[in-house]
Amino acid sequence: MSHDHSHRRPHPHSHNQDIDEATRAAADTSASDSDLTPKELSRRRMLKAAGVTGALTAGMSGMLGVTPAMAEDAARGKDDEDRDDEDRGSGRGRGDGVRHWLAGDHHIHTQHSSDAMYTVLDQAQHGAAFGLDWMVITDHGGATHARIGVDLVNPDIRAARAELKDTLIFQGLEWNIPAAEHGTVFVVPGKHEVEVLKQFENDYDGSVNNASGNTPENEALAVAGIQWLGKQKDRRRVEDALFLANHPARNGIDSPHEIRAWRDADPRIAVGWEGAPGHQAAGLPAGYGPGSARGFYGNSPSDNSFPGYPPESYRSWGGFDFYTATVGGLWDSLLAEGKPWSISANSDSHVNWGDTSRRPDGSDSAQFNRDGRYGDPVYAGEVNLAAGDFWPGMYSRTHVGAADRSYSAVMRGIRDGRIWVDHGRLLKNLDVRVVASGRGWDRGRGEETLGGTLTARRGSRIELVVTVTAQDVPNWGAFLPRLNRVDLIRGAVDVSHASSDRDKLRAPDTRVVRQTDTSGRTGTYTLRHDLGTLDEPFYVRLRGTDGNRQQPGYHGAEVDPAGPAIDVVGDADPWRDLWFYTNPIWVLPSR
Repeated sequence: MSHDHSHRRPHPHSHNQDIDEATRAAADTSASDSDLTPKELSRRRMLKAAGVTGALTAGMSGMLGVTPAMAEDAARGKDDEDRDDEDRGSGRGRGDGVRHWLAGDHHIHTQHSSDAMYTVLDQAQHGAAFGLDWMVITDHGGATHARIGVDLVNPDIRAARAELKDTLIFQGLEWNIPAAEHGTVFVVPGKHEVEVLKQFENDYDGSVNNASGNTPENEALAVAGIQWLGKQKDRRRVEDALFLANHPARNGIDSPHEIRAWRDADPRIAVGWEGAPGHQAAGLPAGYGPGSARGFYGNSPSDNSFPGYPPESYRSWGGFDFYTATVGGLWDSLLAEGKPWSISANSDSHVNWGDTSRRPDGSDSAQFNRDGRYGDPVYAGEVNLAAGDFWPGMYSRTHVGAADRSYSAVMRGIRDGRIWVDHGRLLKNLDVRVVASGRGWDRGRGEETLGGTLTARRGSRIELVVTVTAQDVPNWGAFLPRLNRVDLIRGAVDVSHASSDRDKLRAPDTRVVRQTDTSGRTGTYTLRHDLGTLDEPFYVRLRGTDGNRQQPGYHGAEVDPAGPAIDVVGDADPWRDLWFYTNPIWVLPSR
């Protein structure tokens, strides 16, 4: 059946839910302190500590960087400021709350998925061995999983947590988003984690509710599901919950207006997408790999696809999704509206390349549908070179800046956008900061890191400071990766466009503004970029490469002179094409 994917129909959601009423009242500079309630007055003090009241009333309400999360960090007091100064050399800057960069993967399948095979402990042990600090088990939503699978996997996850005490193992699921693709949904562990996930899946999964078709009603169901998760957080049934869209460009069915609707439904819950899909081993050429499309991005438009997406969007670019890899494209169009939207890089592990196990005899689809899981894998006696996945952590990593090594800290780090991602362990470590110098700053300057918003006086001098630690040990491809170049991408911010064209695909003012040669550099080194004098709002983000494959970007060399190359189906060895990407940092004039 063909479904209209028009962007002209009304959207069943509000565009103005990013700030709660207490924050809005506190930020209103026309109201005096005596006009505020105690809660609003307390919120105003926090916002003043963060220096962001003017930004809110100037129309930057879509930016998580200027909501209470930022204010709370800035309002902790003198003790935290002193401690931040002491820790700055180890990667933590004043007010950002980052004490650890924790590597993880939020898209992992087990024997509780109809197209996967490993036990939870198989995946968790391998992820930990490959260096992951956190991971999310995301078995497919569907009738069997909703009936018994979400219950059955929980004891296995709890057993893996007990076995691997230094590894954070979340329970989640892969949501069949109504009218769209898949997405990761996960929660902080607690006594209601299974109950909440099961109710969510039964009430809002597109497959379970026959809501896969591309209709306004199904789009509204996806929005309602995100809002429902927010209510569970508010009611403290779970401490926290997050949703990130998976492999968004693979089939072209995540339209721009749907993505904007998900985020606007509850920006605390809907926070981003996979900037790089899993299934990276699928691009390995035949002879030592499956000879398929990298990321299994080998599709073409269907009746449900958004008609505005070009044919090139159905391929990966340097292993990254087209929406993320295209400078000035859909991701940048969200960022240019002042809408935080994070990226991640995951394994999407189902069946792994180079493995020597298989499902046991008799463990077929009928048995799965009856029991809710396949039998434990057994030794196959041969190496599987036809599988398209890597083990968690073997190739893709999502690095999250966290205040401590806890479940809630990882989720807050993701929500706050403290994220950078890499393939093939291209970097050992990365620290990115925007610094404002000039009068009015405590001790002469202010700074912010990834995902944050730096608010500074007009006329302040702005500098980008990037500290790179080059990789000094071989990766799991058995070679030492070398960073060849770092690209600085800059875009203007104009919130007036945020509610106009909901299917907007372009950010015409975003482009690569500087390329820095890092070839041959080792150890830890610092790159400094003068961003000029602050006048209008803007954001910056980074990208880097090993330099093996590149081409002018989709929107031309004047926008992106040497971006990732489109991946060739059947010949896209992921180890020969490594990139890293960071989340943005916004910079706003306070007055």
